Formats: sequence, C-alpha cells, structure tokens
Amino acid sequence: MTSLSELGQRAKAASLALALASTDTKDAALGAAADLLLQRSDEILTANGADVERAKAEGVAATIVDRLRLSDARIASMAGGLRQVAGLADPVGEVVEGWVRPNGLRIDKVRVPLGVVAIVYENRPNVTSDAAALCLKSGNAAFLRGSSGALTSNQAIAAVLREGFAKVGLPEDCLVLVEDTSYESAREFMRMRGTIDCLIPRGGPSLINAVLENATVPYVIDGDGNCHLYVDASADLEMALSLLINGKTQRPSVCNATESLVVHRDVAEAFLPSVAEALKNVRLVGDESARAIVAEIEPATEEDWGKEYLDLVLSVRVVDNLDAAIAHIRQYGTGHTEAIVTRDLEASQRFTREVDAAAVVVNASTRFTDGEQFGFGAEIGISTQKLHARGPMGLRELTTIKYVITGNGQIRV
Repeated sequence: MTSLSELGQRAKAASLALALASTDTKDAALGAAADLLLQRSDEILTANGADVERAKAEGVAATIVDRLRLSDARIASMAGGLRQVAGLADPVGEVVEGWVRPNGLRIDKVRVPLGVVAIVYENRPNVTSDAAALCLKSGNAAFLRGSSGALTSNQAIAAVLREGFAKVGLPEDCLVLVEDTSYESAREFMRMRGTIDCLIPRGGPSLINAVLENATVPYVIDGDGNCHLYVDASADLEMALSLLINGKTQRPSVCNATESLVVHRDVAEAFLPSVAEALKNVRLVGDESARAIVAEIEPATEEDWGKEYLDLVLSVRVVDNLDAAIAHIRQYGTGHTEAIVTRDLEASQRFTREVDAAAVVVNASTRFTDGEQFGFGAEIGISTQKLHARGPMGLRELTTIKYVITGNGQIRV
C-alpha cells in the first residue's frame, strides 16, 4: 500500500498544476467525470452493494446504511452535482477589491486556491464526488480519506473521477484517495503539515473529537447539527407542523434535520397533539409540560436536549416566552441551524439577531441549510466555527486571498 507521505506528495504536485488550469479545462474535466459516472454506474453499484451487505451483516444502524447506500438516482444526482459545479462561476483569480495608495501603488485582493484540501469522512460515498468537484473547480487537489465501511464504493467512484479528469489533460492526482483506513493512518493524515493546507472532517462526534485531539494542520469543523425549530406564540400552526414534518422526517440522518422542537406555552396545547398525530413514526421525548399535554411523549433526559439524534427521535420543550426559547437554544444548540416560526416581525428580528448559529431561519425548514439549496453547488461541508468559513462551504470558501501589489519603482522611506 502506498505510503501517506507519497500520496500527499502526489496531491501536492497535482495542486500546483491545477492552480494554473483554465476554467474551461476544469469544467471539461467535471463534465467528463459526470459522463463516466453514469456510464459506469453498474460497477459503482456493485462495489457499493458489497459495502452495504457488509454493513448489514455487522448490524450497522439503518440510518447509517441509508447514508452508505447508492442507487441509480443517487449516482445521477452525483453526476448532476458535478455538472452543476461546472456551471458555477470560477472563484480563482477573482479580484475581491482593489485600491490605489497615495504613493501610486495598486493593491489588489485576489482569490487563489488553498492548495491541498483534505477531507476525512464517514459512510457517505457521495462525498467523494462532491468533494472532488468543489476542490477541482476551486483549483485545489482533493486528498480524501473515507471510512472502512465505504472503502469499496469510494475506490470505484475515485477511479472513475480520476479517469475523467485525465481525459482533458489534468493530473489524475487532482483526486487522491487514501485506502489505509486504520486508526494510525487517520492520526498521521491529520498531522501532515507541509502537505495538507486545510482539513475538513465530515462525520459524527467521535471523528470531530479525533480531529480536535490529533490534528496539527489547519482545519474547519463540520460540526454537529442539533437544530431547533421554535414555534412562537404568533405562529401559523399549520405552517409550523409542515416545517416540522419536513425538517424531522424528510431525511433524519443528515446534519440539517430538525432535532428539537421548542414551543411557546400559549400555543402548546393546540399544537402538540397535532405533532404527536403527524409524527407517529417519531419517538418524542419532552419536559413535564409537554408530557402533560401529550401522554405519549416520553421523559427527556438532560442529554436529550443537546443530542444530534440523526434518527426518528425529537426532543420537545415548552417555554414561557421568546427569551426562554433563545436561552434554551443558546445552552443546547451546536451553532448549525436554528429556526423560528412566527408572524411577529419583532420576534423574528430578535431571533435572527440574538441566536448565534451559522444559519438562522425564519418560517422555513432547517433542511435548507445546504450548499446546493444556497446556490453554491454541492457543498464540501457546513462549518459551525467562525474562522475561516461559516455555514455551507462552497467554492469561495475553498479559496484564500493573495495581495498583488503593482508599482512603478516606489521605495519605502
């Protein structure tokens, strides 16, 4: 097996060539890769089927198997994601701003690639395609390390993408996949200073903690999504129920799913019975006030309030006012996405101003915190930290800044 050091060197070399590639070349590479994904979907599905069957045999949870499983439709979506990224504006070379100093120096602030972007991720083979697309369009080499559970799928997808990139003359190593999925390899991967310019982990708490404990390279945390939906006293309850159903049940295994319902006491008795009726397939856990209204709600523990379930489970809390709702979210939220349903303009303005999260939503589902939904194309992740990116990370978030200073002989005195 090729050493991590050698793989990193290959990715670094490819990043230098890719940084100079034209927009037309990068777009052609993405188009070629999209075509190949569809043409060779059978072999990708065969590889994925082996991973899925192994996961089932090992007793992996159904929600994790759902993340792992590919289909013709999901492969078509991956190919569509590549083409969508190809259609986006190229951020590389964009002059963010420019000015002339009194001494005649022209200073331009220009977007340039980060270099080698490393992504470590769990059982989501579509991330292989999404990450490669965004990295390539933004001029970065993608250095990818998936999980052992999706290795066969990732190998098949990476082979197809690399072939597509090479068809237009780009280095195959614009995408480098690490096939050693051991714990020791993961630690070494996170410490490749001088090779990795930015590390992005995509996974659960154990992966994030591993990065926080071991990484010596710069990283952007794609953190937990304990997303709340607060139903205000003035809310349209029919709308609130629709948003809750969508946020909780459309795809419960993703980070922008609604995990916690907070309800104003004035509407709790009218709203919570309809919640229980509509979410019969969802396990509800709540506080004493919620349980007094709906007997089927189970008692919530302290752990429940801060938990990202990634499953058909929802915590429910009844609060006296907007202040209490904001306090609850501040205490237990993870800074991902927080939503309010209200017809009160002042309440919505207070909520958006006082709630600290990467995305704050008024009268819409938490499921919209997504790079594609924001118009960024397939995202590389959703950052819950504040430097250097926050929220869905698209092409611009995969660049940095270079200052270009142009003079005509000025010297400093």
